[in-house]
Amino acid sequence: MIDFPEAINNPYIDMNERLTALRSFHQTEQLNGNFPKKSEEINNHIHTVYSFSPYTPSMAALQARKSGLAAAGSVDHDSIGAAMEMLEACAILGIGSCVGFEVRVSFRKGADGKTCPFADRKINNPDSRGIAYMTVQGVPRKAIVRSQEFLSPIREQRLKRTEAMTVSANVLLKEAGFNEIDFQRDICLKSKYAQGGGITERHLLASAARIIIDKYGKGQELVLALKTKLGIIVPVKIEVLLSQADNPHYLFDLLGILKQDFLPKIFIQPDEKECVPAQEIVSFAESSGAISSYAYLGDVGESPTGDKRAEKYEDDYIEELFAELARLKYRAVTYMPPRNTREQLKNVQRLCREMGFMEITGVDINTSRQSFNCPEVLQNEFRHLLDTTWALIAHERLTTVDKRFSLFSDENPLAAINLKERLTLYANLGKRLNLNNPQESACEMAAEIDKGRFI
Repeated sequence: MIDFPEAINNPYIDMNERLTALRSFHQTEQLNGNFPKKSEEINNHIHTVYSFSPYTPSMAALQARKSGLAAAGSVDHDSIGAAMEMLEACAILGIGSCVGFEVRVSFRKGADGKTCPFADRKINNPDSRGIAYMTVQGVPRKAIVRSQEFLSPIREQRLKRTEAMTVSANVLLKEAGFNEIDFQRDICLKSKYAQGGGITERHLLASAARIIIDKYGKGQELVLALKTKLGIIVPVKIEVLLSQADNPHYLFDLLGILKQDFLPKIFIQPDEKECVPAQEIVSFAESSGAISSYAYLGDVGESPTGDKRAEKYEDDYIEELFAELARLKYRAVTYMPPRNTREQLKNVQRLCREMGFMEITGVDINTSRQSFNCPEVLQNEFRHLLDTTWALIAHERLTTVDKRFSLFSDENPLAAINLKERLTLYANLGKRLNLNNPQESACEMAAEIDKGRFI
């Protein structure tokens, strides 16, 4: 087992200290031949400590490289705070990188401003009707600060709602004989909020989980307390995991069951100050040279992250939904091959082709139990997602040079080329980047495009 320097995954030190530790570690391990050969696999939906995750951006990049990934990307809730560190960490490790953020948006009004047909439907959000998850990806370096400023009021609103939910959680915890959560000490100071990170329900639940562990320890006594003190139904599979005191993923396993059976008792629905109308995020992405992407969930059987019940989402009305996405001028759809059936994904792929959406992938990593690998993308029906990832990487680098080079810009010198050919061209450019210094390569490529080399 590789022994990682503690500094690489220390969220409480400066990012430059983490990067210095990563650089030194990489040089040593590379000399010793301890890194696996890179495969073609990619994952550009990795959460970091800037939302909720066991990984700093440096450690996320290192775990990606350790898993043999060719490229990795950070996507945090309501935050792009991980971006600069993620880009630098991937460059140190010699893998491709891209950055973005994930937000929840309101579909309660349509592109025409009238009441939306999805206002009272569950779209891709287990907790709310008329609210959907989306990502903004391929954010150029020049737009990172602007993105963080744009997200600041959204983060603030979510902070206030989480604080209100903490009050309700404390009532239940106190009634059950547990200590109460101190919002500042147990949630804010354990997050990256002060450094531009987001605070989510998982921060609250992790605090509750720690309090429960502190009182009962890890094992069968804690399982009994969940049932008798908090009235939580513990599935047999989870009971087995929580009965094992040496379970290295204990906190995340406990958090998962709290998300299913404790969170609904305290949940407060977000408003449109926190979940702004979808068209606002789409417009912001367009103005920044980034790519707006709808996050397809699909009807859920068994949740890959273990915190979603089997439930129906957008599959029954997906054609109507995708037509609305087109009206709202979404540019892409992101989906996760391990999450859905082949039939579901074939339908999504068909609709993307018909509507002219770019297809993006990446497996949602936010717990220690999850693997960074996604071997499904190497299968024939998903291999094109490898190319769209490299196209996304090239887009991000070229748009940093000049916003004209955004994949979807009307001013792009390659705008006359159809999307499929443009994605292939950008993918080839992405693969040509010097991954240790990708921005320098992008400047040279931008000059080639302007000279008409690819037209």
